[in-house]
Amino acid sequence: MFILNIEGAIYREGKWLIIERSSKEEHAGGLLSLVGGTVENEGFSKELLERTLKRELFEEVGITLKDDVKYVRNTSFVLPDGREVLDIVFYCEIDAGEPYAKSIDEVEGVYWMTAAEIFAHTNAPIWLKESIEEAEKINNKLQCK
Repeated sequence: MFILNIEGAIYREGKWLIIERSSKEEHAGGLLSLVGGTVENEGFSKELLERTLKRELFEEVGITLKDDVKYVRNTSFVLPDGREVLDIVFYCEIDAGEPYAKSIDEVEGVYWMTAAEIFAHTNAPIWLKESIEEAEKINNKLQCK
């Protein structure tokens, strides 16, 4: 059984919203990441992934999202303790608020970074770079409309 993790790729004025994960985090502490978190069991539910995305972005960086989110990609990985994680990334837009490190137990820093800055950063793991590459494709299509 997978743990489901949801992340939001948010683009504004040529830059992506990136956090530095708290060094207290069990997985990838101190590394750069998109904002997100795990899905909670709700039994029968609708739009659980989207609501998780909205909840996590509000809890971690204090922003609310517009309703229209677009699927970017999914990947899986295994935690050191053997649990398997399915990670799903959505492209989304801020509806209200300015991001800040609201949850200091999870977020040490909040940054707006270009794709080039992310790709060159020593604390940017490969999975973040790959997510940004895919989100850039969606963003480019949206900018052409």
